[in-house]
Amino acid sequence: MTGPEVQDLLDRVRRGDVDPSTAADEIIAVLRMAPFEDLGFARVDTHRALRQGFPEVILGLGKTPVQIAAIAERIVAREQSLLVTRATEDAYEAVRARVPDAAYHPDARAITLAQGNVPVGNGTILIVCAGTSDLGVAEEAAITAEMMGNRIDRLYDVGVAGLHRLLSEQARLQDAQAIVVIAGMEGALPSVVAGLVSTPVIAVPTSVGYGASFGGVAALLGMLNSCANGVAVVNIDNGFGGACMASVINHL
Repeated sequence: MTGPEVQDLLDRVRRGDVDPSTAADEIIAVLRMAPFEDLGFARVDTHRALRQGFPEVILGLGKTPVQIAAIAERIVAREQSLLVTRATEDAYEAVRARVPDAAYHPDARAITLAQGNVPVGNGTILIVCAGTSDLGVAEEAAITAEMMGNRIDRLYDVGVAGLHRLLSEQARLQDAQAIVVIAGMEGALPSVVAGLVSTPVIAVPTSVGYGASFGGVAALLGMLNSCANGVAVVNIDNGFGGACMASVINHL
């Protein structure tokens, strides 16, 4: 039972549709399970949506498909939205056996099911991707931000090696409430984007690049040393983290 459901129950008590003693029993049962549900191998944070506006997100890395499916089932049973990141197809099959309506996004490696009351963001989050090689991280950001109640616009393959591709999309850049910029190699794209707009830019370095990129460290350091104003940086390949920050900004 979610916060809105508790409120609905109280409203029905006031109208006389539900016996007060029955309602009290239901609410007490909910409070007994708060603020998490212990599955033995995981403690599902059932009240995160009440605190932060979105339910607990499942990181698929390091978990077995059976574990992911069990956690997903409990989240969905609470009528909360489901988001699993870094999920394999095997994990999706395990989840779908318990949550038939769940969807899999191969590029993002994400499992989703939208339900419940997720607050809607104020404007558009623009996901800007330097190259097709960065697409997986960009899609993780896009799916995450969309699940968190945001309107999404995608602007892909506009890296600095062909700057005219980016400059031709000024209107979309200016229309965004927050911009997530994903880039590997030398990581120059966020600085360029931030120099064109007055909105916050969240930079996401990727591990894409040749030997001296050091698995994304070169892009990370380049973004941290940006000369443009208004650039925040998350960890390498962390499309999820970039989307979360953009979503917080878009919900202010």
